[in-house]
Amino acid sequence: MSTERERRWRLALGSEAEGSCGAAQGGDLRMDQALAALYGSHGGKQGGLGPSYPQAARWLGDIREYFPSSVVRVLQQDAFTRLDLKRMLLEPEMLQAMEPDVHLVASLLALGQVIPAKSKETARLVVRRVVEELERRLAEPLRSAVMGALNRATRTSRPRHQEIDWHRTITKNLKHWQPAYRTIIPQQLVGHGRKRRSLRDIVVCVDQSGSMATSVVYSGIFGAVLSSLPAVSTRMVVFDTAVVDLSEDLEDPVDILFGVQLGGGTDIARALAYCQSVITRPAETILVLITDLFEGGDVQRMRALAAQLTTQGVQMIVLLALSDDGAPGYDHTNAAALSAMGVPCFACTPDLFPGLMACAIARADVADWAATQGIQLTRADGSSSAGA
Repeated sequence: MSTERERRWRLALGSEAEGSCGAAQGGDLRMDQALAALYGSHGGKQGGLGPSYPQAARWLGDIREYFPSSVVRVLQQDAFTRLDLKRMLLEPEMLQAMEPDVHLVASLLALGQVIPAKSKETARLVVRRVVEELERRLAEPLRSAVMGALNRATRTSRPRHQEIDWHRTITKNLKHWQPAYRTIIPQQLVGHGRKRRSLRDIVVCVDQSGSMATSVVYSGIFGAVLSSLPAVSTRMVVFDTAVVDLSEDLEDPVDILFGVQLGGGTDIARALAYCQSVITRPAETILVLITDLFEGGDVQRMRALAAQLTTQGVQMIVLLALSDDGAPGYDHTNAAALSAMGVPCFACTPDLFPGLMACAIARADVADWAATQGIQLTRADGSSSAGA
């Protein structure tokens, strides 16, 4: 066995492999100690960072020094559950030492009610850093997809003179070129259509129970981006057993996130009833319900309200998760019942959300779109498959 292979096996197996692979030295030793503090190294014994902040801060510094950011985030997530690292987030110095990511933001939101005053400003700065990073990655694709879909949706073949899209009209009628007159006689006009104040109404309704934490973060960002588009009217609603309308805070996604209270029960029926009360143009409304469908309220009322909304013409979509966390846990019975009404139910990653909204705005078949993306939808019989 080569020295490099022995070194790698030693790091993978921990101190118990010293006899066969040799002792870790230098940077490898500190890397090994950082992993042992979290996962233990003796017969499955639990590791630990101890009760003091300085030791935890040194550990955070070590993992940031020896591991890439993607690995650091995994280690931090494990530390939250294994070592009660959430308790340490109440210290501003601790927050500054953390690698900021969407899971850290979710943890801070869950702790929002108990974060002491001395840590609140630091917590807000951490959340803003993550939000700005995500906005840089996700905002422009969403704007482009939505505006492109809206432009296509408003074209008309019977435009007024001032509404004619001359470039598209000429392109569409090139086959009608008249050489003798050196001109095109258009047989079909293409127009932009008359612009209204709002071409589509979008309601983003988000379950703020603890299991939906990362979905809440992404929803807040997308809600803020959608609200910045003048051609759509956007409303954002969050719920547990109560319903809170955060539409007034949509200018700043950080304000939205600090307006949620993660945890508590779930009353989807109450949330749908509120959404129904604020929808004024059902045929022009897209309702994106983001929830794992574990209803703590009246299940039959929830299903009845969903049926009413779809009958009224609302385009309803259920996202079982809006995150990169993999296959979510969800209520398969409720998902099947909604699917039988024609409401597509599936999990969506943030990178695919712009395409989803473009598809919905264009009134295309969301199930067909999901199939082309390899997304697993819930069928009416409760099973899952790609597409409808």
